Amino acid sequence: MNLSLNNVIHQAEQIILGKPQQIRLALTCLLARGHLLIEDLPGVGKTTLAQVLARTLGLKFQRIQFTSDLLPADILGVSVFQRDSAEFKFHPGPIFAQMILADEINRATPKAQSALLEAMEEQQVTIEGVTRALPAPFFVIATQNPAHQVGTFLLPESQLDRFLMRIQMGYPDALAERGLLSGVDRREIITRLSPQLESAELLVLQQLVRKVFVSPALLDYIQAILRHTRESARYTHGLSPRAGLALLSAARAWALLDNRNAVIPEDVQAVLPGVTSHRLQVVGEYQKQSSNTLTRELIEAVAIP
Repeated sequence: MNLSLNNVIHQAEQIILGKPQQIRLALTCLLARGHLLIEDLPGVGKTTLAQVLARTLGLKFQRIQFTSDLLPADILGVSVFQRDSAEFKFHPGPIFAQMILADEINRATPKAQSALLEAMEEQQVTIEGVTRALPAPFFVIATQNPAHQVGTFLLPESQLDRFLMRIQMGYPDALAERGLLSGVDRREIITRLSPQLESAELLVLQQLVRKVFVSPALLDYIQAILRHTRESARYTHGLSPRAGLALLSAARAWALLDNRNAVIPEDVQAVLPGVTSHRLQVVGEYQKQSSNTLTRELIEAVAIP
């Protein structure tokens, strides 16, 4: 593994105790130039993970707290008339940062949620007819509470699909929780973190991800997974071509983290839950199964070429 990436993971693991898989998946998502959705109960470390990554990667960070009265202008910015110059001056919103934490995104109205769409897809925003580029790299981490909680608005499928991956933090194990209870306040530690990577180096790593070799047999495997979801009766609809591209990109990034220049089937299987859990809707009795069970069954159903 690249030494800087190794340092990034090591430093993050000192703060986010007992969650090496979640840290690795989040970093995979960033290297693949994707956006991350973290869905879980309040208080399990969603916001802390975003703050740790921003500090460790040396990225300009902005947190947007999504509430029911949030307006698109609160995210994108607004033009204000200046009396001295007799002209409008644009004041950029918090979206003009390298890493955005969209905290509790499903507490905002769909209109406010949609303000992120163009930014996430095009890495630019159009405000009052003017298109403005966003910084590079640009990465959105959105957190959302479970849909059954009061005051939440379900994200539409079109917006869910903009997220390369969705993960859950889960409760810490007993040892990690003991470390949290007996250790220093994590917020205090975060303020002392030093960057382990430069923005320019991160951009180079993102380019390297695209150069990770993918064999025709590996493409056959990904297509077989896509085809199975489209033909299976347990899903309302199968994975789209965009989902296939997301799966391929994430698998390449996972391989790079393993210091390999070629993707193997195990890379695809490692990122499959994060890439597909928010894209596949199950029907009937299958809704009672956990996403981990569904993913395991999907992996078992598709043979490796």
